[in-house]
Amino acid sequence: STSPVSTSPVTATTSKVTETESTTKTTTSGPTPSRSTSTTPVKETPVHETTTTRTPSPPIGSPTTISSPGTTTTSGPSSPTGTPPSISTTTSGPTPSVSTPPTTTGGTGMSTPTTTSATVTTPTTSAASTSPVSTTTSGTTPTESFTTTSGTTSSSFITINATTTSTTFKTLPPGSTTTSGPAATSTAVTTTGGESWWLCNCTKVICIEDNIVQVIPVICNPPPKPTCSNGLSPVPVIDEDGCCWHWECDCYCTGWGDPHYMTFDGLYYSYQGNCTYVLVEEINKKVDNFGVYIDNYHCDARDIVSCPRTLIVRHETQEVRLTTAQPNTLKVEVTVNNQLVALPYKKFGVSIYESGINRVVEIPELKMNVSYNGLSFSIRMPYSLFGNNTQGQCGTCNNNTADDCMLPNGNIAENCETMADHWQVVDPSKPQCSPGLVPTRTPDTTPTQPCKESSICELLLGSVFEPCHAFVQPEKYYAACVFDSCVLPNLDLECSSLQIYAATCADQGVCIDWRKHTNGVCSHECPPGKEYKACGPIKEMTCKSRGQNDTSTKQVEGCFCPNGTMLYDSGVDVCVKTCGCVGVDMIPREFGEKFTVDCQDCICLEGEHGIVCGPHVCEQKKVTCDGEGFYEVTEVNPEDSCCPLFTCKCNTSLCTAKAPKCSLGFEVLSYIPSGQCCPVYQCVPKGVCVHENAEFLPNSSVFVDKCQNCVCTNDVNVSTQLNIISCERVPCNTYCQPGYEIKPVKGECCGKCVQTKCIIHTADNSELILSPGDFKNDPHNNCTIYSCIDVHNQLIASTSEITCPAFNEESCKPGTISFLPNGCCKTCAPLDSRTPCSVRRRKDFIVYNGCRSVDRVDLTECEGTCGTFSLYSSEANSMDHSCSCCRETRATEKHVVLKCPGGHSMSHKYIYVESCSCQDTECSTPRSNELQNNEKNDKASALNRIKRAISLTSK
Repeated sequence: STSPVSTSPVTATTSKVTETESTTKTTTSGPTPSRSTSTTPVKETPVHETTTTRTPSPPIGSPTTISSPGTTTTSGPSSPTGTPPSISTTTSGPTPSVSTPPTTTGGTGMSTPTTTSATVTTPTTSAASTSPVSTTTSGTTPTESFTTTSGTTSSSFITINATTTSTTFKTLPPGSTTTSGPAATSTAVTTTGGESWWLCNCTKVICIEDNIVQVIPVICNPPPKPTCSNGLSPVPVIDEDGCCWHWECDCYCTGWGDPHYMTFDGLYYSYQGNCTYVLVEEINKKVDNFGVYIDNYHCDARDIVSCPRTLIVRHETQEVRLTTAQPNTLKVEVTVNNQLVALPYKKFGVSIYESGINRVVEIPELKMNVSYNGLSFSIRMPYSLFGNNTQGQCGTCNNNTADDCMLPNGNIAENCETMADHWQVVDPSKPQCSPGLVPTRTPDTTPTQPCKESSICELLLGSVFEPCHAFVQPEKYYAACVFDSCVLPNLDLECSSLQIYAATCADQGVCIDWRKHTNGVCSHECPPGKEYKACGPIKEMTCKSRGQNDTSTKQVEGCFCPNGTMLYDSGVDVCVKTCGCVGVDMIPREFGEKFTVDCQDCICLEGEHGIVCGPHVCEQKKVTCDGEGFYEVTEVNPEDSCCPLFTCKCNTSLCTAKAPKCSLGFEVLSYIPSGQCCPVYQCVPKGVCVHENAEFLPNSSVFVDKCQNCVCTNDVNVSTQLNIISCERVPCNTYCQPGYEIKPVKGECCGKCVQTKCIIHTADNSELILSPGDFKNDPHNNCTIYSCIDVHNQLIASTSEITCPAFNEESCKPGTISFLPNGCCKTCAPLDSRTPCSVRRRKDFIVYNGCRSVDRVDLTECEGTCGTFSLYSSEANSMDHSCSCCRETRATEKHVVLKCPGGHSMSHKYIYVESCSCQDTECSTPRSNELQNNEKNDKASALNRIKRAISLTSK
């Protein structure tokens, strides 16, 4: 548009900035120019003052509070310093704004410059202040005001047309514009023909008109220092404009022991699962295939606690696995996509290297790193990239522990032990683990009895770690240490609690040399040529990196090169005193040193190529091998292994003469004459005895037969040239103890003493020897009878007591008392000579064929006097006989179990008399020869009565 131009002086007017809640946020990495073109009539306007207020941006996760127009305020803790701490994050600085050339428009015949204004939006800054600046213009009129946003910065612009009548360059003094905090609001004045740009040291220049510029320096005030919920110190982060800085609480998660976890926000818990789990994943996926996972296993024979075995880091096309090579050690193997790799490794945006005892996976694009040493791990991620966007066993990174136990569905579990179960992932090597199923409850690992914790745990609370207590609270690490020492007292897992606490302290800038206070329990052994340092550099200086400036002040424990030496290269683990060359033999060489390796002559040269090698020259000496058995062989030269030696060797397998086969007692003797290869053979005696195709050494026993004791002597038979065997008859024993007799034994030279009689010890400790079938009364007691029987070739001696019937002397006729034939029991003629026939009862053992009843049984018999007489008959002139016998009238058959000496039992039947009576019997006429028979019968009857009266009761 065109308008008339007035030559009256005009002042520029800028309005104060007002930020509203509807401001659109746009992420930028530096100032972005915005353009506006306007042409308006010029009117006189009073001069106004420009006021820009830059206020700190809110802490992470806090909302922005809008105050009065032109001022943005935020809440947050204050910082005591105005100088930012050491910042390792590199960001790009501001870029100068671009202004288009002025154009000419026609109005009233005068040429009026029309300016296309280029406005600069101040990016997010950390603490800046500028003084208010007075703006003077000539012949300009404000025409339009509008508001734009860039990142978290709101700007208000005034477009002014100007007619330049003079050229003056001067820097205006600072006005009343002030800025503080990480977020700033600035006002850019656009004039026709003007532009703005950035100078060095974060200074912005705005061209007013007539070579008059406004210089606005960005001054950073110290931002308030927040308190991180994980107890660690916040880290300073450069703002996007590269000028100011602000504080952030990094996402820092650790795990150690069996295992214990500390989430990003500092929540401590223990979990004993033995599957593979998600440690970190993004809620809203911004990075392709990104995540950190852990593979746990049961490290206790009782399968109640677990330990980390593998840490898995996925990023885009790569999967890095850090695996513990041996349980409960600091030996870790690194694989990428299941291929073992050597460190350092760098490919596709992933860098893996050793840092002390740790293996570190670093993704520079994400400004994150993961470290693992076999016993513990740590994950550090910037809040600016991952704040409010993490999930898994490490929790959500938002500086608030309330939602750290979040489940995959977004709900919050009552505790993190329950939450951890739900973050299983599919692992083909663990078919017992199935994500999505309701997990079984973790067994209670609390010791059933009070436990005396390891004294090592006390170090956490003592003076050793006291310098770190102000930076990292030790209580949770102490609780983990006590738990490990009680549940797994034999694995020394409590060392991992001290190690991770010391590592966290070192991350906070406090290095503790603690292992020397553990009495060797937590000692760390270094390989030859290295020495342990508790406070070594994160990246050890090498010959190639010694010229580079390492600004990192953090330290780490591990094995490092001794003082006075340095690591040759990060991929060559050799300590050198001077930086020369190191070849495939891993031996350090100095510049100019000549050596031989892999049969090449090499020299260490200073320069790009380092080691230069050429073929090794050998002086060959040819030999000829004559004679049977000799052949040419190539040997290693001990003085020069690259140049072989040609020598003649003897191989007896090439000889035609064969060794003879010697008879028993002889052996082949071979010897090689001097200067020859093939041996000469002959048979010579061994100096042994020979018997039945066997050889015997001198003084050794020779078995000829069992009845002879033979031995091989040192005497030699002149005719056979064999040693002589001497034999003696085996002596036999001819004495046996009483009751034993020598009996010949088939196949034996001597007989054996075999028991043939029973040996009985009587009551007076005398010995009584009885043959099988014999019995004998005790010499001092006729009521005791000893007997010997042979049952299945086994002699059994028994002692029996005679049980006498009841005897009442008062019922006897005087002078009729006598002993029965057994010599034990008394008898007599009763007063009433006629004793009625009746049943007599008694208890006794039953013996049959050597077997006897276990207990006494009821036995009955008929006994008494019946009417028997002999009378003379005058009519018959002979004797009349009437015979009556006391016999059983009713009897039954009973059974009893008998126990036999062999251990078996048998059933036996016997007669039980129930009633008796006198019964007539035939009276026979006595004969002369019958008298003798009667005597024998009487004896037999008496013997039977004795045996019946004997009670076979074994003592």
